[in-house]
Amino acid sequence: MRDEHRMARMEALLDKQDILECLTRFSRGMDRFDRDLFLSAFHGDAIMAAGPFVGSPSDCYDWAAAMHEAGQVATHHNLLNVSYDIQGDIAHTETYYLFVGRNRDESNWIAGGRYIDRLERRDGQWKIALRTNAIEWSGRAQTLPIPFADVPGISDNGAPARDKTDPSYQRPLTNRRTRLNPAAD
Repeated sequence: MRDEHRMARMEALLDKQDILECLTRFSRGMDRFDRDLFLSAFHGDAIMAAGPFVGSPSDCYDWAAAMHEAGQVATHHNLLNVSYDIQGDIAHTETYYLFVGRNRDESNWIAGGRYIDRLERRDGQWKIALRTNAIEWSGRAQTLPIPFADVPGISDNGAPARDKTDPSYQRPLTNRRTRLNPAAD
């Protein structure tokens, strides 16, 4: 009995991990403007409801990417607390999020809310079937210079980018910067 209980818990943990990775693909795909990664979080017949948009994930990506490209030079869709209700091959999740955008006018926009999703496991893969976005607050954050932007060679390992030139895509990740310890100088 104990082994059966332990195996059931392990299966639940694996499901939660697969779901979390799915949710993360959405955020990373949006922030890196990686359409394929974004869409990999959704079933082909999924529905998205985000702000004024209601429709397919592919149409949502096109709308949101154009909006973010026009308005911000960088975005971060941070995922916070995730609650799971898994019943067989259907899961309902509530994921708190914190959105931060560095706007083209050098201001910072910050907003928070929750993604409320129904995910389905089809062919062994968890993906979003329905997403609704509950935006609960928004504001502007004080703008400060980006730290260390004036350091020579700071981008030798790659500069942040909203495409696959971002250093997070580099395989294998390597260091191209010269060793330097400011405390030792």
